Amino acid sequence: MPKEFSRSQRVAEQVRRELAELIRLEVKDPRVGFITLTDVEITPDYAHAKVFFTSMKGEEGLDEILTGLHRASGFLRRELGKRVRIHTLPELHFHYDSSVERGSRMSQLIDQVVRDDDARHKDDPES
Repeated sequence: MPKEFSRSQRVAEQVRRELAELIRLEVKDPRVGFITLTDVEITPDYAHAKVFFTSMKGEEGLDEILTGLHRASGFLRRELGKRVRIHTLPELHFHYDSSVERGSRMSQLIDQVVRDDDARHKDDPES
């Protein structure tokens, strides 16, 4: 049975796609380059949207990226209004998404533990 999504989830996904395209093609601010939008959460009344992003630079230059996104938010909201038809256009709030970095770090730690365990068993054949 196909998974059903609520209207707000579908709108959030459409907002994410449209914003990603706008940022990639229309925003000329170099501070905003090299980011990926990971998620958008929209309040039930569509008044606010939390836009989560990651950066290829990691947390380096995060303040500059946030400043660039904040400066572009009016333009992005206006252009979003031309592309997405909803009764209330959400105010955009940008948040850095560190989950990708945390996941990568966890994966590295697990790999290290496995290597250490393999080395220990190799040195101690009775285990």
